This record gives sequence, C-alpha cells and structure tokens, in this order.
Amino acid sequence: MMSRPVKPANVPAHGGQGQLRIIGGEWRSRQFSFPMAHGLRPTPNRVRETLFNWLAPYVAGARVLDLFAGSGALYLEALSRGASMALALDLNAAAIASLRQALDTLKCGNGQLLQSDALRYLENQPSTAFDLVFLDPPFSQNLLLPACTLLEEKGWLASDAWIYTESETSPSSLGLPGNWRLHREQKAGQVYYALWQRTT
Repeated sequence: MMSRPVKPANVPAHGGQGQLRIIGGEWRSRQFSFPMAHGLRPTPNRVRETLFNWLAPYVAGARVLDLFAGSGALYLEALSRGASMALALDLNAAAIASLRQALDTLKCGNGQLLQSDALRYLENQPSTAFDLVFLDPPFSQNLLLPACTLLEEKGWLASDAWIYTESETSPSSLGLPGNWRLHREQKAGQVYYALWQRTT
C-alpha cells in the first residue's frame, strides 16, 4: 500500500482523495480520507477482513510494523483492534500527513509515523522486534524480497512473528526466508496475499 511519489509533493498524482473505513475494533466504522497517488493499492475491505480474521488471536497487545503504509488501512485496523504500538513508514509526505491527522482525530497515542524509505530504514536503524509486520509494497519495484531479507537478517522480528505479504506472483515463488512458514494464502484479482509465521 505504499505510494512512491513520482511528482512533487504539492501536486497530487491523481488529484483526489480515497476513502477507507475501519472494519473492526475500537474505531469500527470510522471513515478517513487519504491522498491518491501513483501505484497506491489500498487493501480491499474483504481482503482486510479475511486477514484480520486470520490474525484475530494475535493482534491485541502486538507490536506492529507497516513498512509501506500508503492509505494506512492495515495500520489503523491493527491499532483499532488493540495493538500495543504500531509504526508506519511511507515515502509519500502527503500519506504520512494524512495518517497523522487520522491519529490526532482518534486521539491515538501509540501510533508512530515516519516518512522514510523502508529498505534504508531496515538497513540502517537499530532494530526492534515486532510481532506483526505488513508488507504491501508497490509492485514491479523489487521491494518485497529485500524487505523480507532485511527483516529476518537485521533482527526486526519476534521469534514467532506474523508477516503479511501482498505480491503479484504466487507466494511459493517469492523465495522468502526459509524459516517463514506459509500459514494462509488467497488470491484477489491479480493480487496474491499471504500470511506467514516466523519459526526459529
């Protein structure tokens, strides 16, 4: 769901606002707008609902990392459902500003936001172990596998962390770390989405 800016920040890529609705938890049915941008693919409501059904026992109290936040739908959903803290990254300044406004509206104090390149952040920052990670990068930019490799090699994952991926190719062909066990997968349109659990 990350939007890579291809125009100056003050020139919207598509000149409009998208809408997202939080599906469950404390802020259920709250709606927010987000800036549309090139390459943005907000996770559809039905996919998000399926994902959080899969994750139902694991979200409350979890430390959450959303590396390609975009609209912030997954990030806000996790916070609504009781994540203890959540950090979202995106390169698009407008996306981060929109999410900051949403957190302010919700009076949410345990959400953190950074305008940053995800791979550079994972490579260079001191790591913190997260329980749940969302990976929904722009397609055709070779971002998913490097992000997964850095998460595993740089110590960003709890021993039994859950990792959600969206990709344009089948999860079994991604070549993700060998100690990640594929828990569930489905396909919606041209997008494969999958939930993995890290094993040690």
